[in-house]
Amino acid sequence: MLKLIQLNLKMLFRQRQSLFWSLAFPIMFTLIFGFFFGGEETSVGTISVINKSETKLANRIETTLTDSDVFKIRETENIEEAEGLIETNDIVSVIYIPEDFGALSPESPKEIDVYLDPGNLTSNQVITAFLGNMLTGANFKVQNVEPIFSINEVSSTSNELTYFEFVLVGLIGLALMNSSVQGIAITMSKYREDQILKRLVTTPIKPWRFVFAEVLSRLVVNIIQITVILAIGVYGFGANITGSLWLTVVFALISAFLFQLLGFVVASFSKNADAAQGMSMTITIPMMFLAGVFFPIDQLPEWLLSVVEWLPLAPLLRMLRAVMLEAKSPFLDPINMIIVITWIVVAAAISIYRFKLTDE
Repeated sequence: MLKLIQLNLKMLFRQRQSLFWSLAFPIMFTLIFGFFFGGEETSVGTISVINKSETKLANRIETTLTDSDVFKIRETENIEEAEGLIETNDIVSVIYIPEDFGALSPESPKEIDVYLDPGNLTSNQVITAFLGNMLTGANFKVQNVEPIFSINEVSSTSNELTYFEFVLVGLIGLALMNSSVQGIAITMSKYREDQILKRLVTTPIKPWRFVFAEVLSRLVVNIIQITVILAIGVYGFGANITGSLWLTVVFALISAFLFQLLGFVVASFSKNADAAQGMSMTITIPMMFLAGVFFPIDQLPEWLLSVVEWLPLAPLLRMLRAVMLEAKSPFLDPINMIIVITWIVVAAAISIYRFKLTDE
């Protein structure tokens, strides 16, 4: 068995192009999201503040915006220059405070002009919410009214999670899914096309040993993927992994094992390597965008959520995020493990029944 595993590893590492892309694909995504969302940077964009008023309220608004870590500030001379910078995507918004804004006289202006870039919806929402909260507080103060209702934010975890950390877990699941499903499906189909599996039947090696060695050798590659992604995320972009790394690896390998079984399912139905590649992409691409890799699945429409939450990647990512980012037990929500085990059992049953070493 050990010699078979060593042989499979040699074959995998000799396929340099395939090995390169199995590592390069998740590394590329990790770097892209790391540069955009990693590190200590919390700014949602660059804005310009043009304050023509000398009142305390106007100055307080300008100071709060300038000192906030939410925005970067760019100096502009006038509104025309600032609007030009929005058109060239150099800034996302211009906040124009007119003369005498904040004065208590009836004739003084009561509105702030906010020029927004329609292409930056996220930044627009943050800017309008930020200013809206400030002006609401100012209105209460002017009218001598104390707010009755307020928000008390209580986090379910002791540490504050960033979007990059959320995506980092998703990228691990994505890498394992793609390399396992496509790797097994295409490789097994190619082996069948080249009559390698047929020749295996005539040797003393039991077929199950060959398949088991193939699975174990690919799990070694999966460990390398996990290590590289975590190293880039933690040491390159400051991701904070508070949970157990050992449990992270264990559940990541469970994910890889499940997706390898799905790869055998695909290989059992595909006639050749090209068909296996197409069928694999049909499985992986929908899960890539719907199962919670890049955004929480709770944002999906209810009818779609009721389907997506049963896909294999969704519960696996929920458990991985609980283990990695929140230092919680993966068994807090047993339904996740039940879904994963069900998929493993079903995929294994189909693979055992359908997967044949030859077409005969």
